[in-house]
Amino acid sequence: MSHYFENDLNLKSEIKELSYTYNSSFFRFYSDNGVFSKKAIDYGSKLLLETYLECDKESKKVLDVGCGYGFIGIVISVVNKSKVDMIDVNKRAVHLTNRNIKKYKGIDARAFISDAYENIDTKYDVIITNPPIRVGKDKVLEILEGAFDHLNDGGYLYFVIRKDQGALSIKKILENTKKVELINKDKGYFIFRIKNIKI
Repeated sequence: MSHYFENDLNLKSEIKELSYTYNSSFFRFYSDNGVFSKKAIDYGSKLLLETYLECDKESKKVLDVGCGYGFIGIVISVVNKSKVDMIDVNKRAVHLTNRNIKKYKGIDARAFISDAYENIDTKYDVIITNPPIRVGKDKVLEILEGAFDHLNDGGYLYFVIRKDQGALSIKKILENTKKVELINKDKGYFIFRIKNIKI
């Protein structure tokens, strides 16, 4: 079985188009086999995105980690006029994201390959992620804990994890070094925010 965090060059392409509306903005995204939530936009990603957009309406420099086909990052770039970088380890996901970016003229967004932060050499005001739970807790913690090396002072990490996928245990680990806020929850999905300050 092929997973969305692997690069399966033999996987047949089957492009789909998914739609999403935020307030008066209408979006369409190409999706394909071998990427996360290929048949429909994931509810956890929608909840994370919409919670973020309610919390922060300013234009900022944003990094979307594990971007899939670019849903979260592209909407943030369009709605908030933010400069957004999007990364994924999956080459097909990055290719789709770059195709999807081209649908929205004038947005300041790009997508490129990176395993967690290996190809990141700058800092951001916001890092946002729906982390790849199926790849294991170690990788999830690498993404979440590693975010603070790539956030500006006072910047924020936003992320979503389902309660039945270890949300509270991961929260407890992160609380060893950071103050973790639970800012929304619905249908078993927990949305967390952490400010990049030492406690």
